[in-house]
Amino acid sequence: MTTPALDLASLTPLPYHQQVVDYLKTREPAVWSWASSLVVQQEHAQDVRAQLLRDTYRLSPDSHPDAYHACATALQQLQIEAPATLYQAGDGAMNASLFYLAGEVHVVFHGPILQRLDAQELLALLGHELAHYRLWSEQDGDYLTADRVLNHALANVLAPPSLEQTARLYSLHTEIYADRGAALVAGGPGPAITSLVKVHTGLVTVDAASYLAQAQELDGKDAPVSQGVSHPETFLRSHALDSWWQQAPDMEAWLQRRLRGPLALDRLDLVGQVDLTALTRGFIAAFVNAPAMQSEAIGHQVRSFFPDWKDTEPALDLNTLDIERIDASVHEYLHFVMLDLCLVDPDLREGALLHALRTAQRIGSADAFITRLKQDLKLQKRELDPLTRALKAEVDTWTQ
Repeated sequence: MTTPALDLASLTPLPYHQQVVDYLKTREPAVWSWASSLVVQQEHAQDVRAQLLRDTYRLSPDSHPDAYHACATALQQLQIEAPATLYQAGDGAMNASLFYLAGEVHVVFHGPILQRLDAQELLALLGHELAHYRLWSEQDGDYLTADRVLNHALANVLAPPSLEQTARLYSLHTEIYADRGAALVAGGPGPAITSLVKVHTGLVTVDAASYLAQAQELDGKDAPVSQGVSHPETFLRSHALDSWWQQAPDMEAWLQRRLRGPLALDRLDLVGQVDLTALTRGFIAAFVNAPAMQSEAIGHQVRSFFPDWKDTEPALDLNTLDIERIDASVHEYLHFVMLDLCLVDPDLREGALLHALRTAQRIGSADAFITRLKQDLKLQKRELDPLTRALKAEVDTWTQ
């Protein structure tokens, strides 16, 4: 199989990066203005310089020519024009990190990584770190500003879970971007994958094809969402990088499924909150567009949810609410939304509940909705049976 040709134009911020930037710029303009201010940048630069002097040993081109040569190659491949300085940290865990300063490249090596990686792996490692620099330099530094806002927010012990989740996902997507930079610089995903595995395991020799086959065994419809805090799991990163390099047609959808997963109430990030709000509006528009839901009281209840509600609100296609889009917690949430609307007008209660049960059937959660009717409304068998019989009769006509 011929490897597709990818160039630097293929290295673009992921959609999630732009979604977070757009959210913070639009909804938190004061915070954004502070985080992108010259004062904050100058304070950050002072802190970085002090930390590098305090905690590392500065390497010279004379003492480490191979590392500097690899760095120069990576800079050229990524079209970064900035002087580079390399450092060795004092801790023992193998890794590398970029300390960002505008117009300057500072890469710190940790542990015996320079001794463990071969020339192509070192090139991939530096490509990864310098891809961080490229991302944070793009779009007038917007992606760096977003990263700064999220990290400062996390320093507050009262930071809401949605901010923690956003910072985590932003970091995971940033590592995926940087891995792509590593592959571009090294001319393929192999050296990037073997360097990842070496850092993760400490092994001296790694076979990229063998590890990819192992990683692919963990894939499938039931594969779990990444639990990574700052970096996706190594097997996931390797699979994601190879899929991107091969230009797999479903790569972006696969990445969305493995990094973010379906909407879930217990892991909503800022982008997910926007998505859930839009989904709720569309769901209500679809739900109330039925004869059983036409009353002034129901209209008032809808506007209590959304004061800016319009009669022309676009309705959601309920067939899109599959397991890849929402999980059981969001199904449960939609059940409560329906119950709120069903119970506001006693004159329409029976017909409204049947309509809600019909809607739950369409989105695949009728049994859970019946359980909710039993537990929350305390409906007895004599009240439930007419609803379930009516629904069964309708379903039978659908399948004929």
